Amino acid sequence: MKLYYQTHSPYARKVLVLAHELGIASSLEVIHHETSPTSPNATIYQANPLGKVPVLMLPDDSALFDSIVICEYLDDLSGGGKFIPASGPERYKALRLQALAQGMCDVGIKLRWEVERRPEALRYPAYADGQAYKLKEAYRFIEEHVDLNGPITVGHIALATALDWIAFRQLSDFSAQARLSEWYQTFCQRASMRATEYSGQTHD
Repeated sequence: MKLYYQTHSPYARKVLVLAHELGIASSLEVIHHETSPTSPNATIYQANPLGKVPVLMLPDDSALFDSIVICEYLDDLSGGGKFIPASGPERYKALRLQALAQGMCDVGIKLRWEVERRPEALRYPAYADGQAYKLKEAYRFIEEHVDLNGPITVGHIALATALDWIAFRQLSDFSAQARLSEWYQTFCQRASMRATEYSGQTHD
């Protein structure tokens, strides 16, 4: 299988960290592709009409996207229920945390456009403030309501890769949330995280 990847994408990294945790990373041919909303990548658009990574190319040349679907596929491929519980409350806790982490990345990308990527004359500070507030509320919610202990799920992987991307891009400080910050620092020491560290810059 081929994984169309980007070394500075939190969505792509989530997939690769999961593959490492499942012990199947060696079965993936990881191919870096730069993507940008202002500079279409023909290879990625051929596989995914949204022009985004990650994309998992299967042996029959069919493509799976996005990261949520690919993670489900890899977990099933490895026997099922390993990082995505099959049913019950634990399944929905894992999926909710994954959704929250995914949303944090979405918000972070919007924030980065307003504070860094968009031409300065076109930036909208009030919109940037709104996105920054969403991140702070997400940190607070996790600190107060999410169980970060117990078996690791796809939700924990999504959260760790999201937080590390936010730190990589220097978008927002979550160190005031002591429990979350401690958990993040510990999770980043896992072999799967060390093997997939972020690198590179966005090319528009």
